Amino acid sequence: MIIAVTRRPASRMTAMTDLPMTNLRRLVVGAGIAWALAFVVVGVGADLQVWGDGALFSYAVAVRDTFGFHWHNISGRLSIHLIAHRPAEALVGLTGSARAGIVLYGLLLFAAPLAGLGATFAVDRTSGRRLFVAACLSTALLCPLVFPCPTEMWVAHALFWPTLALCHGAPLTRGGTLAIAAALLALVFSHEGGLVLAAAILATLALRGLRTTRFLRAAAALMLALAVWGVVKLTIRPDDYISAVLTTAAFRFVDPDNLIDPVVLLIVAALVIFAALAAVLARTGIPAPVACALGATVLLLGVYWLTLDHALLAENRYPLRTVLLIGPPVLAVVAVVRTLEDEGRLPAWLRRRADALTALARRIGPTIAAGAFLLIMLIGAVETTKFVLAWRDYADAVRRLATGTASDPELGDSRFVSAGRIAPALQRLAWNSTTPYLSVLVAPGFAPSRLVVDPTATYFWISCATATRSAAAASAIPPDARALIRRLACLHRP
Repeated sequence: MIIAVTRRPASRMTAMTDLPMTNLRRLVVGAGIAWALAFVVVGVGADLQVWGDGALFSYAVAVRDTFGFHWHNISGRLSIHLIAHRPAEALVGLTGSARAGIVLYGLLLFAAPLAGLGATFAVDRTSGRRLFVAACLSTALLCPLVFPCPTEMWVAHALFWPTLALCHGAPLTRGGTLAIAAALLALVFSHEGGLVLAAAILATLALRGLRTTRFLRAAAALMLALAVWGVVKLTIRPDDYISAVLTTAAFRFVDPDNLIDPVVLLIVAALVIFAALAAVLARTGIPAPVACALGATVLLLGVYWLTLDHALLAENRYPLRTVLLIGPPVLAVVAVVRTLEDEGRLPAWLRRRADALTALARRIGPTIAAGAFLLIMLIGAVETTKFVLAWRDYADAVRRLATGTASDPELGDSRFVSAGRIAPALQRLAWNSTTPYLSVLVAPGFAPSRLVVDPTATYFWISCATATRSAAAASAIPPDARALIRRLACLHRP
């Protein structure tokens, strides 16, 4: 049943809620766009695309074999392969420059949120562009926790918002239907989490009614996308060595313990302190209690960072990609409910819940919300800065080993050197399975004198056959470096 909802007049602003809602929206949109731009500038500028799994992906781009190296194992995630890997490989082939391809890969990867926001803005037809605002909020709140981890969920998040906007606003024409089908297909092929995000989009459309044209059109398009996805998954099977790893990784992806991290706890603590201070100061009658509470909380954070902070959000950025699975659907539902209110099409069973949401928003107020948002932005900026500075030191340490004369032949070759020689403080940036590839990428001319190998590694990305084929092929990576990679692969995956 669809009923009209009468808008209620805004409540009188108080000292706790004196910021106009339009200013809060501008703050959210500005922050979302600023973060999306920062991901590109900082990511490419600091070569963050070669961190973590990105070292293997970047090396595979340089030798023009991302599909053979790994993507045939995850054929259900072809979107990022087509968006970022293939164009970068093509550039390597055209220019003969491995560096050019790696930079383009990083640019395309890190530009995904910006492209997603641009596409959402272009296709959003909701009042006040609510879905675009929600996309900016999601980008600003969630993506800094994951950046620069080269997870396919990064692209799934970027695809989710324009796909959502298309499903709710694309014209009921052949062109609109084709656009929705293409968008859902790309989302489904982004990551297994993309299936969940696609289902979430369908759930928001169900709020319009299960018999509406928009719901039925999207449901049919999603069924088609799932059929294609299933055929591809059944046709292109992963290597036996990788299959068990993928199963384990899938369970870890949905583990709620992923959200237990010092930085997440710091955000929660800062918000609690800010809210408590704002409530106490408001009762004292002092002017601008929220601003005072915000200033005091920032001061406490500064003291913490300068004297007590020893944490670094590095390896945990990968499991924190779970927030990109949970957060966007929640924000999408809220935005769609508000949109249906504006359209006078809110289902009766949702009206009471929407009223409760409105009451909660008024109780918090835009000023408190803006203060909390700014605190999260500050923590995200500081943690990103800490990561980038530590990354540069770690990359320099790997480069020194790769171009030095130290050797640890017990690792399997006289030209192997242990990553254990790197200072413990920098080991938090280590990604043991991809360290050898990183040592090639950071060496001048991609020609290391030593291959840096982490003795704790138990997972090896490529087989001896794959490495042998790569070593024999024409490539922008010097033959000697490819021979070292082959030696390592054949030791562990003959």
